[in-house]
Amino acid sequence: MKKLYIPALAAILTTGALSSCGSDFLEVEIPNGVDLEKGLTTVPNIGYALNGTYDRFGSYYFTATWGTAFGDIASDISYWNGLTGHYQNEYQFKPTETDSYIRYIWEYGYKVIDNSARIIKAGNELLPEVSGSDRADLQMYLAEAYALRAYASFALTNIYGHQYKVAGQDFGSNPGIVIVEEPVEAGAQVSRSSVADCYNFIISDLQNSLSLFREAGQDKGTPLYFGEAAAHGLLSRVYLYAENWSGAESEARAALTAAGNKPLAYTAEEYLSHYNVQYGNSESFLYVAITPANNFSANSMGTLWSTYNYSPSPYLRSLYAADDVRLSTWADGKSSTPSAPVFNGGKYQGYGAPQNPAYATCYLINAPEMWLNIAEAAARQGKASDAAEALLVVAKRNPAIADTGDLPSGADAILAFIRDERARELFQEGFRLFDLRRWDVTANLSAINAPSIDWEYKNYQVSKCVFPIPAAEINTHAGVTQNEGWSGTFPSI
Repeated sequence: MKKLYIPALAAILTTGALSSCGSDFLEVEIPNGVDLEKGLTTVPNIGYALNGTYDRFGSYYFTATWGTAFGDIASDISYWNGLTGHYQNEYQFKPTETDSYIRYIWEYGYKVIDNSARIIKAGNELLPEVSGSDRADLQMYLAEAYALRAYASFALTNIYGHQYKVAGQDFGSNPGIVIVEEPVEAGAQVSRSSVADCYNFIISDLQNSLSLFREAGQDKGTPLYFGEAAAHGLLSRVYLYAENWSGAESEARAALTAAGNKPLAYTAEEYLSHYNVQYGNSESFLYVAITPANNFSANSMGTLWSTYNYSPSPYLRSLYAADDVRLSTWADGKSSTPSAPVFNGGKYQGYGAPQNPAYATCYLINAPEMWLNIAEAAARQGKASDAAEALLVVAKRNPAIADTGDLPSGADAILAFIRDERARELFQEGFRLFDLRRWDVTANLSAINAPSIDWEYKNYQVSKCVFPIPAAEINTHAGVTQNEGWSGTFPSI
C-alpha cells in the first residue's frame, strides 16, 4: 500500500529519509507514512501532507542545494578550486548517467510531483463536501500543491530536457519529462511528454494555483510557503523561458503587486542585512528556511559555496563595479589564495555569531528577478523606455547608475546589459545555465587558472547541451527513455 510522507514539523523545511529507486517509476513508499486510502480524507490531514511535500521540496537533494546550485555550477560564473570533488562533473560539463546529483535531483523532484498530485486528487475530491473556513483552507492547500508540482516539473524539464525556446527557435517537440497529472501507481508504464506539453502543463498548474488562491481569499502570509506573489513570480519565469514576453512582464508585475511592491536595498549595509539574518530578506517571495536545529550541515548551499570550494569566477568578478552593494556579501575565507580561492558563502554566508554558512536560508523566488524579467520582456517587445525603467530598479545597486541615462541605449546594447545584470544580480540563485541556453550565446566554460580569466572550454554554444536521465530511472524499465546522443552535446577540448 502506498504511503505519503507527513512529518511532524509544519513550519521548518528539513530533509526526509531517502527511499530506494526500486523497480517502479516513482517509488515513494515512506516508512511510518500515512496510508493514502485513509489519510487524505480530511482538510487537516491534507494540510499535514502538504507539509510533508514542502519537506521534500526543501531537501538539499532538491531546492535547498543540489537542484538550485545546478544552474550556476554548470556555467561561466562559478569557479571550482579543485580541492574537493563536489559537483565537479557538472562544473566541467562531464556528467554521467550514474552521477549522484543527476540521480537525486530527479528523484526528489518527482517526490514533490508525486506527493502534490496525490494532494490535488484527494483535495479536489473532498472540496465539494466542505464549506466555510475549511473550504478556504482546502483551496489554499490545493493552490500550494499545484504551485509545488509546477515548480518541480519546471525544474526537471529544464535540467533533463532541451531548452524549450532558444533565441526564437522552438525545440518544444523534444522529449521533456513524465507529466504526472494523476498519481502513478506501482507497475504502471509511463512515457515522456514533449517539452512543449510539459510547459503547457506547468502553466496550467500555475493558473489553477492562482485561481484557487483568489477563491480562498488567503495564503499563509509568509515566504516559507507558496503564496500568490510566488505563484505569479514562477509563472513569469516560465513565460520568460517560453518567450511569451507579454505574459512574463504582466506576471512579474502581478507578483510585485501581490508582495506589496517593497523597495530594494541600495546600500551595502541594507543589502548585507538581507543575508546575515535568518529570515531578513524582504525582497523574497519564497524561501527554504534553514535553522541551527534543522540544517543540512555539509550538504548545505552555504557549505558548497565556502568550504566545498566554489566561488564566483574571475569573469563574474570582473562584471561588478568596485562599490556595487552586492559585493557586501562577498569575502574570502581564511584559507583562500588567489590561485585556489575559498569563498565565504556569499548570499549563503549564514547568520549569528559566529556566522555559519550551513545555516543559510535559500531564497528561491525574489523581487529582483521580477524586475529583470520585466526589463528583458519589455526590451524584446520593443518597449525601450519600460525596459530601462525596470532595469534601473536593479542596476542602481551599482551607485554609479542613478537614472536611465546611465544605462545603454539601443535594443542590442540594453539586452547585452540585461544579460550581464542577470549574472550580477542572480548569482547563486541557479539561473545562469538556462539563461545561456535560451539566449543561444556562445560562452566560455569551466574557469581555470584563477585569478586570471581563463577557461577550459571556449566559445561553446551552450544551447546544445542536454543532460542525461539518471540510469537508476532508465533501469526500472517503467518506460522512461534516455536522451539520445546526450554525451555528444557537451564541449570537448
